[in-house]
Amino acid sequence: MPLPLGHIAIGLAAHETNSTHSAFSRWTLFAAIIFLSNLPDIDILLGLLLEWNGSAFHRGPTHSLIFALGAGYLASRASVAWSKLPALSFKVCFLLILSHIAADALLSDSAVSFLWPLEVHWSTGRTGWGDVTEMVLKGNVQDAWISIGAAAFIILQRGARALGWDRLIRSGGNSLAD
Repeated sequence: MPLPLGHIAIGLAAHETNSTHSAFSRWTLFAAIIFLSNLPDIDILLGLLLEWNGSAFHRGPTHSLIFALGAGYLASRASVAWSKLPALSFKVCFLLILSHIAADALLSDSAVSFLWPLEVHWSTGRTGWGDVTEMVLKGNVQDAWISIGAAAFIILQRGARALGWDRLIRSGGNSLAD
């Protein structure tokens, strides 16, 4: 299962596919990517605060398409209400949140509640404050591989953009006639 570092790496790679500027160019943009790419795991914090169990609500409604749509919309509107936030489109906000849900669905054995409320898949077990802190701080090998893969993707994406290949790919090869 990807942990925060893995979700950040995937979020940065997802942002790179829809952006012409670097996520590292502004710290507020970088912070927004970190926040949005980890937002679905707010259910862990809620579980810890309300039930003293980080697994109590994990992988439920916050790991759904409805959550990604709603939270993506609210996040995109937040920059309009507060000018200190980076202006991110709904598409980018939605993609960053969805990248978390997709990574959890694809890179772990546990199901996510993607079609909530039609389906609900809760995490099992008990995860206390110490367990969550240890997982976040120690991470895992999978996050290292995710980070390496995301970095390679970003480098390739930027290289293709610098060479003008991204326009060629987006046009479906029609730019060759130009």
